[in-house]
Amino acid sequence: MPNASSWSASSPLLLLWEESSGTRIFLSLLYAVLAISGTLSNVMVIYLVFSFKKLQTTSNAFIVNGCAADLSVCALWMPQEAVLGLLPPNSSSLRSAEYRLLRGGILSLGLTVSLASHLLVAFNRYVLITKLPSVYQALYQRRHTGCMIGLSWALALLLVPLLPGLWIPGSAQQSALRQPDGSSRYTALLLALAVLGQTVLLLHCYLGIVRRVRGSAKRVSVLNFHLLHQLPFPAAPPPPRRAQRRLSSVSVLLLCCVYLLGTQPLVWVSLLSFFLRPAPPALQAASWLLLCSLSALNPLLYTWRSEEFRRAARSVLPRAEGAATAPRPATA
Repeated sequence: MPNASSWSASSPLLLLWEESSGTRIFLSLLYAVLAISGTLSNVMVIYLVFSFKKLQTTSNAFIVNGCAADLSVCALWMPQEAVLGLLPPNSSSLRSAEYRLLRGGILSLGLTVSLASHLLVAFNRYVLITKLPSVYQALYQRRHTGCMIGLSWALALLLVPLLPGLWIPGSAQQSALRQPDGSSRYTALLLALAVLGQTVLLLHCYLGIVRRVRGSAKRVSVLNFHLLHQLPFPAAPPPPRRAQRRLSSVSVLLLCCVYLLGTQPLVWVSLLSFFLRPAPPALQAASWLLLCSLSALNPLLYTWRSEEFRRAARSVLPRAEGAATAPRPATA
């Protein structure tokens, strides 16, 4: 079995240390599937929001911001991992420090903005559901929304040069194997605490929404947070109030569960590497893979319950358009 130093020096960012061709081919195919599906879903959400005025709301602006960040991971970073997984372990492309730094920068930028967008969406929905409409409208003016989005990218650009190893899997954890007391261990700890703190704030917002919706008489769909006066068409008749609240709570809890499944394994693997001993390379790779897979799932998480997104998607899909224009058969 190869030692940790050889794995750190020769493998791509998220590929397992094993030199088995079958394992590398499987991971390359997995990255290819995530890259294709994530690119298509993120591009579709961005296109729908920019093409349909009814979707151009404050909440969707944060969703588009996250889709743009996820697109950098799915369209720029994952295809490289898929190709590199097919190269021999001793390939010169894998050993190039500049190229590894470039891939780490792309991943750092995309994941940092994506996680920040998750928090911005959650806080936006929390204010809309739990606060007065006047508070929401004063806080989320156009220029304020633009500043929040710009701040998420500025923070990511600041972290890329200051902490180059923060988002590079294998750099912090694997170098910790060779230098147990080095700064890389503190980089892994900082990564874990940052994601954990962001998760606590996100859960606070969504659980506050669930409590408000379940105890409120308002018929609000938690995953459709647009102000009613912003809709240019009458809303569909809502389901019974109790069923509406139950469905909304389940939707929010499902979103939280998927988010926790994608982020928390990396948190606890990093904490394990700091306080006890480095986790097995396979576990580290799996935790990073789960985190990066969120970039392909995020567009579905935020739009699958939105009737406005479904209507817009049906209007642009060729099959839906053909079905809508097809003549109906005559009836006796």
